[in-house]
Amino acid sequence: MNKTIPEPDQTLRARDREPHNRLQKASDHYKTQYIQEFVAKWDELIDWNARGESEGDFFIRELKKRGAHKVLDVATGTGFHSIRLLDAGFEVVSADGSPEMLARAFANGRRHGHILRTVQADWRWLNRDVHGKFDAVVCLGNSFTHLFSEQDRRKALAEFYAVLRHDGVLILDQRNYDAILDEGFKTKHTYYYCGENVKAEPEHVEDNLTRFRYEFPDGSEFHLNMFPLRREYVRRLLLEVGFQTFRTYGDFQETYQQSEPDFFVHIAEKRYETEPEKLRS
Repeated sequence: MNKTIPEPDQTLRARDREPHNRLQKASDHYKTQYIQEFVAKWDELIDWNARGESEGDFFIRELKKRGAHKVLDVATGTGFHSIRLLDAGFEVVSADGSPEMLARAFANGRRHGHILRTVQADWRWLNRDVHGKFDAVVCLGNSFTHLFSEQDRRKALAEFYAVLRHDGVLILDQRNYDAILDEGFKTKHTYYYCGENVKAEPEHVEDNLTRFRYEFPDGSEFHLNMFPLRREYVRRLLLEVGFQTFRTYGDFQETYQQSEPDFFVHIAEKRYETEPEKLRS
């Protein structure tokens, strides 16, 4: 029986694709992790009132400073930031990859007097599902770390870039994984996950995977897998995708020691300057 033997370069190409295919599947894994029971407890984890007090008007102020009006929230979750932006007078489209999260966000919007314009969308093909141009894209809640392959991260950032107007801005946050990887986990439990008696901490940490465990007062427990993105790596990706100027805040402050903040917030602008400042702290 004749057996077709693949050409060596074909074999190599297939082998090269295998790691990316595994990472691509890992990027899709969040869809199975945000089960309805976990989504139902997400607001308990965040504590909207405490989180609102901790971040103040930081995002609203930064968006207004840049004249933004039309905002795409690509990591809507249960709607916290979409609703705050609507309250502040912005026009908002709320996107998420999880239908359970969007359903919860829509219900939360109704309770706050808003009808959210929701879209289920995968960031890697964002412009397929979301139409029009926006003044700003916000990707908050440590959501970008759900992408496990560099190709997926580059594709998502390129989609964010493409949906922005010529002078648009991207606001993207992340945990301080540098501190977690280099010094171990510690948290002030002040800014993002503010719920009383709720624990959110890693149970496994390595260079390409951080597995967080979420424990609630009723004894329920849930897990999320995330890729531990280093600060400078994210900033480099933003630059290479085409954003012109950057500023990174630590826990909403401009001045900070690298290991101190729980979270970083990157503000990347598409606006072209004749002598761009590029990367700023």
